[in-house]
Amino acid sequence: MNAAEIKLSLFRKIDSLSGKKLEEVYQYLLNYLKGQEEKATVTQEEKDAIDEALEGSEKGKVISHDEVMEKTRSKYPNLKFK
Repeated sequence: MNAAEIKLSLFRKIDSLSGKKLEEVYQYLLNYLKGQEEKATVTQEEKDAIDEALEGSEKGKVISHDEVMEKTRSKYPNLKFK
């Protein structure tokens, strides 16, 4: 696949996205193109989720990595985990 074909394929895939998925891809591409020397951006929804998780952690509402992996594997059996 040459550069023009790659660009066209990528454009078509992006063009088919809408709403939140399009915003996620946009942010991902911006962060990738900026490089790792700059801060990654997170959405307000992601910030809220992080805050909620931190509050839960402070209240002792935590589970081990093994428990998370076990639940995730049972919920998404087709995914491959390292």
